[in-house]
Amino acid sequence: MRIISGRLRGKRIQAPAPLPSRPTTDRAKESLFQLLSNRLNINKIKALDLFSGTGNISYELASRGCPLILSIDKEKACVEFIRKTAELLGFEEIKTLKTDALDFVQRSDLRFDLIFADPPFEYERHDELAMTVIDRKRLLPGGVLVIEHSKSTDLSDIEGFEHMRNYGNVSFSFFSAPEPEA
Repeated sequence: MRIISGRLRGKRIQAPAPLPSRPTTDRAKESLFQLLSNRLNINKIKALDLFSGTGNISYELASRGCPLILSIDKEKACVEFIRKTAELLGFEEIKTLKTDALDFVQRSDLRFDLIFADPPFEYERHDELAMTVIDRKRLLPGGVLVIEHSKSTDLSDIEGFEHMRNYGNVSFSFFSAPEPEA
């Protein structure tokens, strides 16, 4: 995997083979960040990276100037790898937490401008994750939830759904918080 843009543009990161993860491809990641940069000022947001895996998205956010990134994964090896890699790269803005992503969203009161979730393709709770983020108001006003999933997953009937983009075998579903009622 490599960092596409920002202060460490082009930096390659080699994750150990036994990590249970599937990093977002460079092509999909580049398209994702192009869409996000049209909506968010990356260097002024708080970001949550759920199912962080190798930390691919967290490093990209940090390289682009995101001041606060919380990377969450339930696998100890993934969390340790992200913590060590962030330290080596000088990304002090990346904080790590070993916990279940859905449990965190259900229990935490923290709110974010960007929540990115990349659960395993066989994950069966995409809809519950999206609904929890929206219902528990985990997005700040103007915030975005992006869930990466296989093409066969359809989240379009969930409140806050905006659109889906496909990149090869990968899809991103975009959500926003509903506007508060006047």
